[in-house]
Amino acid sequence: MSRPYATDEQYERWYMVECCRCGRRKHKAGSWPDGYVCRACSDRAVRTRGVCPGCGQERALPGRRPGDGAAVCTTCASFSQSFACARCGFEDKLHGGRLCTRCTFADRLAEILDDGTGRIRPELIPLAESLLAMDNPLSGLTWLYMRKGRTGSASDLLRRLGHGEIELTHEAFHTLQPWRAAAHLRELLMACGVLPAVDKQICSFERWLVGHLADIADPDHAQLVRRFATWEVLPRLRTRAEKKPITPAGRRYAGDQVKHATAFLRWLSDHGLTVSTCRQADIDAWHVEHNEHGRNTVRAFLLWCMTSKLTRRFRLPAAVIRQATPLPQHERVGLLGRLLTDHDLPLRSRVAAAIVLLYAQPLSRVVRLTVDDVVHDGDQVLLRLGEPTSPVPAPVADLLLSWIDNRDNMNTATNRDSRWLFPGRRAGQPMHPDSLAALVNGLGIPTVASRASAIRQHVLEMPAPVVADALGYHHVTTTKLASQAGGTWSRYAGGEHLRAPSGWTPAGN
Repeated sequence: MSRPYATDEQYERWYMVECCRCGRRKHKAGSWPDGYVCRACSDRAVRTRGVCPGCGQERALPGRRPGDGAAVCTTCASFSQSFACARCGFEDKLHGGRLCTRCTFADRLAEILDDGTGRIRPELIPLAESLLAMDNPLSGLTWLYMRKGRTGSASDLLRRLGHGEIELTHEAFHTLQPWRAAAHLRELLMACGVLPAVDKQICSFERWLVGHLADIADPDHAQLVRRFATWEVLPRLRTRAEKKPITPAGRRYAGDQVKHATAFLRWLSDHGLTVSTCRQADIDAWHVEHNEHGRNTVRAFLLWCMTSKLTRRFRLPAAVIRQATPLPQHERVGLLGRLLTDHDLPLRSRVAAAIVLLYAQPLSRVVRLTVDDVVHDGDQVLLRLGEPTSPVPAPVADLLLSWIDNRDNMNTATNRDSRWLFPGRRAGQPMHPDSLAALVNGLGIPTVASRASAIRQHVLEMPAPVVADALGYHHVTTTKLASQAGGTWSRYAGGEHLRAPSGWTPAGN
């Protein structure tokens, strides 16, 4: 280790001291007592709060009581140093001007969001209030100082918002870079009501579309792709979003439709053709040269061209839908047993995997569950996936309730009041399905094959319409699965069987 001094005289004024809490050693100038505490341990200690066993007051407990080592307040520990904020009096880690973290965060926000009048821009007051209300203001302060002074940092984007350089519209955020920081800020603005709420995946698609169109060299191709995306792809996404949130898979498929439409136009150009001059033989040649995914995704563009009378009528091959091979039933049961007995596995992953294995739910639907979907009916726990609610076996119910009490990502401005069962890091958003899928797959549980095995077992044990209603599937889907699995409920009539037919009266009345 390099010496922090240059001469022997300086050496005499430096001492090697050791933190009495963590044992970390450091050179310090001057004479230090045996009770030296390093800065990391000091910051951690002052964040410890509770009822002081010495005076019985609710305070910060950075000290240690001689004898039993219990955490005590500064008064009972006879500290000469005070941790009280000079403005609000709250005991906390002190920053410049002896201000606590929350007061420092408030000053920093007021400085960044200043509209030039010495006050926060009026439209951004709800954003400032939402940020200041977070349980852990230190994370917000750290967020503001990340990439400080660099274009595209959080503080840079907020300052430009405060000055009015960035309009408070969704369109203004499409071209901001870096896009992840801009997307996070946009979701914060939607969560606090500054921007109108728009489906997250539609925002992502619109931002991506701007860059994709800019990369198309042929202006005629760019114009045609823009028309296709504007009048075909986006309206379908918005219509679906009115019924239920768009999944990341749905967003990716919409992007693939646009990308394959662009690739198809480029292929025509390479062959000396245009949309208006291509023939059935050219369409057939495209399908022969490309894989199944390419053939399926270009279908929407070709159908739109025919409907818009940009091309003649073509015969297109039917779309092919592949089904996953289900896990054997004994493997599914074995995996479920491991989830219930192996307590070393992460709790979040165990709960998500159990829902997949028991109820055949895709992770895109699992992440949309809320704590309100977990229903208590006496001593029984139910999970609302459809109607009626599905009973949860006692061992899985214990896992589920334990997870609700210990959910992650709950200490920031994004999710302090979140009702999501699996909260994400973005404001008002649940966890990304791909992230949850990676955690579940990391346990050695194949999500798609597990879903296929679970739904197959359900349609073998119950009528397909009952399974569809209880698990949120379409009746056609469960009926087809039941037929493929060899189910014996083909004559079961769906509907409400407890309701008497119209005009029917009991015998004897």
